[in-house]
Amino acid sequence: MLTLSPSLLPSLAAACLYAAATLYQALRLKQGAKADKRLLCLLGTLAVIAHATGLYSQLIRPIGLGLDFFSAASMIAVAIIVVTMIACARIPVENLLVLVFPLGFLTVLLAQFAPSGTVQLIEEQPGILSHILLSIMAYGMFTIAVFQALLLLVQDHRLKHKHPSGLIKNFPPLQTMESLLFGFLWAGWILLSLSLISGWLFVENLFAQHLVHKTLLACLAWLVFSVLLWGRNRLGWRGHKAIRWTLGGFCLLMLAFFGSKLVREFILHI
Repeated sequence: MLTLSPSLLPSLAAACLYAAATLYQALRLKQGAKADKRLLCLLGTLAVIAHATGLYSQLIRPIGLGLDFFSAASMIAVAIIVVTMIACARIPVENLLVLVFPLGFLTVLLAQFAPSGTVQLIEEQPGILSHILLSIMAYGMFTIAVFQALLLLVQDHRLKHKHPSGLIKNFPPLQTMESLLFGFLWAGWILLSLSLISGWLFVENLFAQHLVHKTLLACLAWLVFSVLLWGRNRLGWRGHKAIRWTLGGFCLLMLAFFGSKLVREFILHI
């Protein structure tokens, strides 16, 4: 008798809901109209519930937390979508959903169907789990900041060339978009700082052979974002300079987590 994985049906349901929400919002934006925020959030909430249900089955193992490459990406995607939808209730960032919903669609399917590498089992100690949670929240917040930076770049380019599309017409003013970007960056920087502090406190040896690259790259990313926020506060950095620094710091941060994880699980098998 064929036995289905307990995560299969919720993962497929989440993928369908993400796809439906993305298609609906993309069509509305193409028409130059705003999507119904309540409908988007309803579809997104149902998708996140299904996504989290499937992810729980994939993560929880008898002897610890099984956090492989694709399930980690899926977990971060859930955090990104939840934070974005919460933000939508207070600030005009619903256009970000057209970018984060496809991210959820992609990661939930990869976590379900892509072959996993060497699974890293993590003991469920409160200190370690708090470090993981803070790291995921920091990665999620900086991912939202990068999406916001990319939308800001598109908006700035279209406005300078006087070709506002249906998508751009639904954006908040450029100054508001930029303020939102730095709000996300500040939140991400605080979370990353707390993540690094919790790592120093609870991880036995942050400079062990399998952690040294991750630690150094994360510290470099923290430094890049610190310089960016200082430059914004003291020198008034904005526009393309702010976007370049944001993308640079994000690349370092993603290399710190996903780069080292990819090498360990699929190349070195450790």
